[in-house]
Amino acid sequence: MTTQVTSLTCRCGQVALDVQGEPIISAECLCTDCQAGGAVLQALPDAPDILDENGATRFVLYRKDRVLCTRGQNQLREYRLSQNAPTRRVVAICCNSPVFLEFSHGHWLSVYGTFWSPADLPPLQIRTMTRSRPEGVELPSDVPNPNTHTLTFYRKLFGAWAAMGFRTPKIDYVAGPLEISNAGVR
Repeated sequence: MTTQVTSLTCRCGQVALDVQGEPIISAECLCTDCQAGGAVLQALPDAPDILDENGATRFVLYRKDRVLCTRGQNQLREYRLSQNAPTRRVVAICCNSPVFLEFSHGHWLSVYGTFWSPADLPPLQIRTMTRSRPEGVELPSDVPNPNTHTLTFYRKLFGAWAAMGFRTPKIDYVAGPLEISNAGVR
């Protein structure tokens, strides 16, 4: 049986990822960290919008062992909200495209929805952390909108981890920190 491979590139084409098989889940996150991180990254010169009109960040979650960076590792930089933050947001500095968010102790990568063309982006399945949505935002009822992560969400993550033999692969090809100045990225 052949595993489906989807090839994705940053906006300028210098960074490429292959993702294998079906995602764990396709979600929007409205947590305060994603809102803060998204605001910083989308303010970079020529960066795409990361936050939608509701303050949500679109992600497609894949097992780490099913994501391969095939080109442009030297263009990848990480941004952390604080020095000891357990998550890092990885950006392709060639065009300031967000690539993925990684929880350092996790077995999955949250690939930014902006890395897909709108026609190829997997359908949204859930919005998470809606308790943190900006004041006055009314979310559509097209998918579940729980206040926090659900048991089903955690079950999908745990099932993916079990299928990986409870391994947590390391992503060691990010070239260093994203340096942000008042003039943008360096």
